[in-house]
This record gives sequence, C-alpha cells and structure tokens, in this order.
Amino acid sequence: MLLKVGELARHTGLTVRTLHHYDAIGLLAPSARSEAGYRLYGTADIGRLHAIQALRQLGLPLAEIGGLLGAESGSLPAIIARQIASLDQQIAQATALRERLGLLERRLAEGGQPDTKDWLATLAQMTAYGRYFSPAEIKSLMANWNTVADQWPPLVADVAALMARGVPADALEVQPLAFRWMNLMGQWMDGSFDLITRWGEMYRREPGVRRADGPPAELIDYIGEAIGVRMAALLRHLRTDDFARLGRPPEEEWRRLASELAALKARGVPPSDEAVQAIALDWVRLFDAFTGHNPALAERLMRAMAAEPVLQAAPVVGPEVRGYLLQAIAVLRHKNPKPAPPPLDPDVA
Repeated sequence: MLLKVGELARHTGLTVRTLHHYDAIGLLAPSARSEAGYRLYGTADIGRLHAIQALRQLGLPLAEIGGLLGAESGSLPAIIARQIASLDQQIAQATALRERLGLLERRLAEGGQPDTKDWLATLAQMTAYGRYFSPAEIKSLMANWNTVADQWPPLVADVAALMARGVPADALEVQPLAFRWMNLMGQWMDGSFDLITRWGEMYRREPGVRRADGPPAELIDYIGEAIGVRMAALLRHLRTDDFARLGRPPEEEWRRLASELAALKARGVPPSDEAVQAIALDWVRLFDAFTGHNPALAERLMRAMAAEPVLQAAPVVGPEVRGYLLQAIAVLRHKNPKPAPPPLDPDVA
C-alpha cells in the first residue's frame, strides 16, 4: 500500500509542509514516486515516520534524529522499546497510546511487521494528544490515571444501568452519578477545570484517542447532559472563573468525618461537645482550602447549595447529619467568630 503525501498527512495529523521538510532535510524520503512525480510512502516509510515522531516526543531535536536513526540504537525495535519504557515510567499503563505502542512492540518482538493501519493509528494518537496538551500535562494526566482507573468501570456500569431503565438524563436520580463523575474527573485532572474542558473537547473531536473498551458515545452524551444540568444550577450562583479557583474536593476526608459525626449523633453527643467541635473544625478547614481561602466564593457556593435541589440530590452527608454538622459549626463560629469561614456544605463540587 502506497500513500501520497496528502493522504499520509491526513491520516497522521501532520501537515504536508512538515513531511516536505522531512524530505528536504533527508530525514524521511519517500520510497517511491508516481509517474507524475508525486511522493509515495510505503509501510517502511511510515515505520520510519513513527520512529521520528517517537524520538521527537522523547525530546530529541530533528538535527540529532537523523544520526540516531542510522545507528543501532536508532533501529525501529530499539526506538519502540525506548518509547514504551519512557511512557511506562510516566504513566504506568492505562492509556490508548500505551496500548497501541504495546501492540507495535509485540509485533516487532515476534518478528512481524506492523501493517500500515497500526502505524497510522499510533501516529494519529500521538499527534492528537499534542494538539490539546503540553508534554508536561500529558505526563501528569497519565501519571494520575492509575489513581482513578479502577473507579471508572463501576461508575460507567451504574450510568449504563440508569440508561437501560430509561431514566431521563435530567432526573434527580442521575445527579449522584453526575457528582461522582465530576469528582473523578477532577481527581484525574488535578482539579483543573481547564484540563477537564480540553480533555472533553479532545474526546468529542478525536475518535482515535478513545479506548476500544471505553464508554460508548451515547453514554458520554447521557452523563454529559446530567452534568450540564448540574453545571447550569451552579452557574446560576457562581461565575465561570470561580471553577478555576476551586481545589480538588477532599471527598474521602469529608465522608470519613461524616461517618464519625453520624456515630456521635447516634450516641446523643451534643454539637457543642469537644469531639464534635474538633470534627467541625476539620471540616471547615478542608472546605476553606477547597474554596481557595476565598470567603466570597464560599458564600456563593453556600447559596447555591441552599437554593438548588439538583445540588442537594448528591449529598456527601444525609440531611440529619448535615444539620448536626451545621449546628456544630454555628457553635464553632460563635466561639471563634473571626477566623471561621462560612459553614458551607461540600456537596456542590
């Protein structure tokens, strides 16, 4: 199979100008030309192009890549092995790019030659990630994947179950899952609203980056609609730039504190008790950090939670424990009126 330069550019996401430049500097010359003189690239050329792009992603300048490709260390199997080793150090598995590179390495180790389709798919993925994220951001996202990978399958299964039952995406019943989805995305993306936005844009626009075993498009649309309902409720009270100020919600810590509060409440311990007050203080400090130590933002979130049933549909704590907590925080604020921030519920993240 031979590809013209325009076809190769279209499949890989590179520009024709880039491929012409590679040819001009002797880095990637086409193995054939048509009778009309058009450049024609074969499977071996595409393999060399993969090697060039792999070495570029490893930080090597073009001036050094040509010499490296002529050396033993620059052989195609060695380059694939080096790229996988680098990615393994950064992300420890679990990305579509990693899986594609693993496929290529296995093919080479078995003595086979990856076909044109394999090379093109891998090149397209490498190019797509680079259009949306810097190398440092890609490294961070991939490194974080291991912390959330096991939590996605059960969440996707829960969303799929609601879809199968015909529950409308805008129903309150879906909001706990929308809340979980948003928090998991925040954990993966280091709480960066900008990264989350760019990832969603890439996922919608670049089908090639989607995992073969990932959630289907209709499920993404379904949970996306539910998240949209939640975001609309938040934006009735918050500004768009407020989201960039929010940190990662410490959901595990809040749930642990809520469990301790529930046990104390069940024993009849009053909100003014020293043990309850200590938990209330921990809660306030966590929330203050979550809101970037910004009292005005905390106040806006408090109004949102009090006014929006959608936000109340996915609570970290139940109504009774929440009331118990707010009583404890009121006592805390009475004792320490100046340093204590607003007693906001965390369930709006």
